[in-house]
Amino acid sequence: MMKKILLTLAIAFGLTQITKAQTVTCLPCDQLSMTVNVSDTNYLNIYHAGQYLTHPQEFNVFAWEFTDQQGNIIFEDTIVDDAIVSFSHSFPISDTMNVTVYLRNDSAILPGGNIVNCLFEDQIYWEVGVYPSGTPWGRWEFITGDFSNPGVDLNVVLAVDDFSYQKKELVKIVDILGRETSFKNNHILFYIYSDGTTERKYISK
Repeated sequence: MMKKILLTLAIAFGLTQITKAQTVTCLPCDQLSMTVNVSDTNYLNIYHAGQYLTHPQEFNVFAWEFTDQQGNIIFEDTIVDDAIVSFSHSFPISDTMNVTVYLRNDSAILPGGNIVNCLFEDQIYWEVGVYPSGTPWGRWEFITGDFSNPGVDLNVVLAVDDFSYQKKELVKIVDILGRETSFKNNHILFYIYSDGTTERKYISK
């Protein structure tokens, strides 16, 4: 539901003329990412690099959504001009949490004239281990790893997927490490198509 709303907003905003001043510094979506900053069993604090790498910072808008595997909302918030989202929750550490964040900045203009218009998706799970001393530890971590969840440029996605009727065929499926694989439930997979587009999918069962 949130993804559909975000894509609708991206279409609506993306087709309007940009009137704000161009930025001095910004990076494309695939060079921005997020990491778990602080966590506990019932607390999450996530840092997004887009805030400090996209200028002017005061126009950065982050729409965050956290859901369970059934799509139920755990937490959502829209934050302006801040790199951190944090919240307390009662989500069980035995489950995996979906994270979606949409970053938009109408004043940050990339080479080629597009605004910063990025969608980031990942999952968080409770990782456990044991210190050399023998003391067990646990923390929330992204499945792809810290700073390994680059964004998708919705300007490009919309241009290719929503406004093109070119027939596309599935070329191959790869996992998060880039290894070719077959379909698997409960895994993040990337579907690569003949028209050059890529879809990230996760199907739970």
